[in-house]
Amino acid sequence: MSTMNTVGRPTTPNRVESKPATLTGGRGLLQNEHLIFESDGWGKTGVDLPEPKTDGSDLGDLVRRDPIGLPGLSEPETMRHYVRLSQKNHAIDLAIYPLGSCTMKHNPRLNEKMARLPGFSDIHPLQPQSTVQGALQLMDSLSHWLTTLTGMPAVALSPKAGAHGELCGLMAIRAAHRAAGNGLTSDKPRNKVLVPTSAHGTNPATAAFVGYTVVEIAQTDDGRVDLADLEAKLGDDVAAIMVTNPNTCGLFERDILEISRLTHEAGAYFYCDGANFNAIVGRVRPGDLGVDAMHINLHKTFSTPHGGGGPGAGPVVLSEALAPFAPAPWVVNTGDGFKLVEREEDEAEQAFGRLCAFQGQMGMYVRALSYMMSHGSDGLRQVAEDAVLNANYIKARLSDVMSAAFPEGPCMHEALFDDEWLKGTDITTLDFAKAMIDEGFHPMTMYFPLVVHGAMLIEPTETESKAELDRFIHAMRALAEAAKAGDVDRFKGAPFHAPMKRLDETRAARQPVLRWTAPDGSNMAAE
Repeated sequence: MSTMNTVGRPTTPNRVESKPATLTGGRGLLQNEHLIFESDGWGKTGVDLPEPKTDGSDLGDLVRRDPIGLPGLSEPETMRHYVRLSQKNHAIDLAIYPLGSCTMKHNPRLNEKMARLPGFSDIHPLQPQSTVQGALQLMDSLSHWLTTLTGMPAVALSPKAGAHGELCGLMAIRAAHRAAGNGLTSDKPRNKVLVPTSAHGTNPATAAFVGYTVVEIAQTDDGRVDLADLEAKLGDDVAAIMVTNPNTCGLFERDILEISRLTHEAGAYFYCDGANFNAIVGRVRPGDLGVDAMHINLHKTFSTPHGGGGPGAGPVVLSEALAPFAPAPWVVNTGDGFKLVEREEDEAEQAFGRLCAFQGQMGMYVRALSYMMSHGSDGLRQVAEDAVLNANYIKARLSDVMSAAFPEGPCMHEALFDDEWLKGTDITTLDFAKAMIDEGFHPMTMYFPLVVHGAMLIEPTETESKAELDRFIHAMRALAEAAKAGDVDRFKGAPFHAPMKRLDETRAARQPVLRWTAPDGSNMAAE
């Protein structure tokens, strides 16, 4: 049998020193896909329907009279086009996605199954409340989990993202100061918000949007809030501070209780950016730290990695002092069922009103509660412990070939490196990141936080196995050694194997080309 199988066909691969260029531009079984505008099919249609005998349209003069500007593709052609495009994207389902401060972790499929249940996926916000009791009960349960995990008495579910949550929290703070006679238009306004230099960019942007003047707080050499600078800048004109904890350098603010005390003594409120809650969930309750308001990215801490403009949710937990100023409505268990209620008349004058037309993103509520219930309180604690363990493993394994920005002591959920180790190599952080693409890894967050020169911020999350971390570490070490060995061309020309090569990223951001020009000179909107 073995003899018959080898007759007429070679079993040993030929040794070929050079790789010939392919005729189609494809690589292996990955197809080379053109823009949809470059597809054949301009003279055909992808469907076969008879001409209507009567015009049943009620669009009037809104009916399209010009060609739509797209080729007529059949269903297989259309499907293949978009599947081929999707194969060119990196995703958390393919490999580690080490974006620092973004918590790109595996999304359990159970959560997706729950979010697609008919009672959740097809409800309408204008349905009678008696017909959506299950959804309201879920929102009530989610609120209970969030207030329990944070040690805060109240939560506003409606914010749709982290920055939207910041807006909610600062508007509640503004309303509280207005009620106390220290509003922005009063004789003695509290019109300043203090923000650390390492804060997420949305923090100062949100404060400015609400009408506050942003004042920076300095950072110490070990990457934490400078208490002396904070105390010097606190005064009766400060409305709030905005501190991320764990902070954007991947470090826990060990003076957080003193920060809280100083803030409250000055009559200001403590807003905590909860983007990194994944590192402390089940371990630390922000309410016990003196926090007055904190947004929680459900789409980061409680599954569904964010990115790509998809739906998010950023509920805000509030202290007892700020709870009266939260936006309406509230989910209330009346004993006879659940209902959304507005505020009482005397409370309505204090609160700033609604944050959005309806109550938020139901799909995210379902996913988050599914994640919480499937993990349980002990499982959520382990989430934080494993996230911190993984980050410290990466820091320990790479610190001998790369320079840790803050080498002393452990980090929290993310390992931060600077570009000190690249000095003398003529290779930049960007060059190194582009070479990572050739090795099959999405680059980590680069050049952020701004307080670290050439920053490389890596967050492995808790969902990566040791085997996957070792694979990532092996590639990082090999690239680091190649950089130090002087293999500059490997980095300056990277990525060599990606569908798109190196771009002038500054020019692409400032002068983006959003139209495709056909060979005949006509223009169409690009994909």
